[in-house]
Amino acid sequence: MSDLVSPLGSAVRARLAREKNVWLCTVRPDGSAHVTPVWFVFERARWWIGTDSGSVKIANIESEPRVSLALEDGRYPVVAEGDAALHRDGFPADIVAAFAAKYEWDVTAPEKPGSDRVLLEVPVRRWLLAGTAR
Repeated sequence: MSDLVSPLGSAVRARLAREKNVWLCTVRPDGSAHVTPVWFVFERARWWIGTDSGSVKIANIESEPRVSLALEDGRYPVVAEGDAALHRDGFPADIVAAFAAKYEWDVTAPEKPGSDRVLLEVPVRRWLLAGTAR
């Protein structure tokens, strides 16, 4: 299945470029949801999220890669589902540059002493836009 089941409209693409936060939902080992707001870029038809290696979301994804993502404005839903892949080194230069441009932030720099950075890559398996699963 392709990353984009159907083409995204210009309004959704503009929101993906403009909005600062997305809610990331991962699955805990006991099957319960773990939901956190995170910074992201949407490039190459994929969500990209940077985090420290010791985070709960990384531990969850290591055992269950299925995730959901939702932009904050529930009046106009933009929700995606996919399987997260973890990049522990060799982050793509264009993705690092996209984070720097959007947030003035080095996504490769650890936030906690002694930790390493991990980049999540989430190709979209399914979109839920304006209440319609695609």
